Amino acid sequence: MYHTGLPRRDLRVVSRRITIKPALALGSHVSFVRYADGGTLLMGDVVVTERELQQFTDILHEHGIQQTAIHKHLLSQTPDIWWIHVHAHGHDPVAIARGLRAAFDSTGTPGPLPSDPPQPVDLDTAGIDAALGVKGATDDGIYKSIFVRRETITDGGLVLPPGLGSTSAFNFQPLGGGWAAVSGDCALIAKEVQDVLVALRRAGAELVELHNHGLTDEPRLFFIHFWAVGDGVKLARALRPAVAATNVVPAGG
Repeated sequence: MYHTGLPRRDLRVVSRRITIKPALALGSHVSFVRYADGGTLLMGDVVVTERELQQFTDILHEHGIQQTAIHKHLLSQTPDIWWIHVHAHGHDPVAIARGLRAAFDSTGTPGPLPSDPPQPVDLDTAGIDAALGVKGATDDGIYKSIFVRRETITDGGLVLPPGLGSTSAFNFQPLGGGWAAVSGDCALIAKEVQDVLVALRRAGAELVELHNHGLTDEPRLFFIHFWAVGDGVKLARALRPAVAATNVVPAGG
């Protein structure tokens, strides 16, 4: 699998009076998976402004790239942002990549930058790790705790690599004094949805969206995006029941 990230560093997005760092909720990600028959699967999640949305989708259509979801990851935000899930399958990965590049070129998305060594964040990361039961990692100033579904996931009959399109992410942006803004995304199957909604609200999280990311995944996956602000460790502890209600394991575990 080949994966690349294209965070929207060009945007200054404010939600709930907090300036959102790109790694918290403004990252575009695309993955290419090669299969034994020579076919290539593209799956991705792209951040666009509302002004960019229509032209971006038109260019995807011109190149045969599907949109499998168009939705929000944040509550009220300025400027208005949308998240588009993209999907394609074919035997010419270069053509797929060129079509995707043409769509990206219609937006203000900057090119990728060299990765910097992880820097410490102003959070009790050991406490967050212990509370959530997973070892997190720092990404461009954001502390991320990631889980993956235990099941084998297929999409259109193709077996997906572990974690592709099926991760639960808890992203912590430091606010000072151990406080954090958390933008989260839980990957679920249908029977888990209600328990997780209840667990998130009991944790004090605000619900943003309940939706699908794909069209032909099996088992059928649902995703809940949520938002919370508070002491990082206390939030992590309060969110643990939402993790426990799903069939996930720590990423890389």
